[in-house]
Amino acid sequence: MSVGQRIAAASNRFYLRVRHPEAFRAAAEPGTAHDFAALAGHKYCLLTTFRRDGTPVPTPVWFGVGEGRLYVRTEAAVGKVKRIRNDPHVRIAPCTFRGKPLGLTVEGTARVLPAAEEERAERAIAANYGLGRRLYEGAGGGMGIELVYLEVTPA
Repeated sequence: MSVGQRIAAASNRFYLRVRHPEAFRAAAEPGTAHDFAALAGHKYCLLTTFRRDGTPVPTPVWFGVGEGRLYVRTEAAVGKVKRIRNDPHVRIAPCTFRGKPLGLTVEGTARVLPAAEEERAERAIAANYGLGRRLYEGAGGGMGIELVYLEVTPA
């Protein structure tokens, strides 16, 4: 495991420990919204993916919305990407950085974008964050971690 992968794994363990308890409740409930309108003005969304046994796994993530679709950038080797490749069903809700839900949940279908489609996703995410994101990501120095973009379409 590379240094970057070890740092990412430690970071994931930390965020799991500080996850808000309400994130798990919201992850288990079906969505009631039909689009991503509830995400307007928010910086985090709760992305819920599902294990093979059906257990929901909520994760607060940065996101962008464009043309009615939600986009997320994440490490290629993390659990949420593996779960989406196995089962594209996801749930999305606005949340705090710890995952406390702040609005209605949307059922969706996710996919990992091919490289040719990443520019559209990057524009949507960049539009939601600006300078703060560039500074945060610049501090990481790349660390040699492979990144992918996810696209979620409302179901």
